[in-house]
Amino acid sequence: MASTTKAPNREQMMAAMLEAGAVKEKVEVSIDITPTGLAVDAIESATLVGKECVIGQVRGGNVAVTTLPVLASGRCFVGDVH
Repeated sequence: MASTTKAPNREQMMAAMLEAGAVKEKVEVSIDITPTGLAVDAIESATLVGKECVIGQVRGGNVAVTTLPVLASGRCFVGDVH
């Protein structure tokens, strides 16, 4: 995805996660526009895989992927953006 756009939107991040095999109901995607209407510096998506969260981030066309523990809430992200 980063080869086609340096700043994907929420829908593109969701599509990439689904293409990678994630279950839609378990995918969380961060915002792509700030409350003041500006583009975000980075966008992240995450999905629960077993007892870990697989988290992907796109920032300036660069992609980073890591795994982190699931939060006590059973989710990968803190807050209400899912």
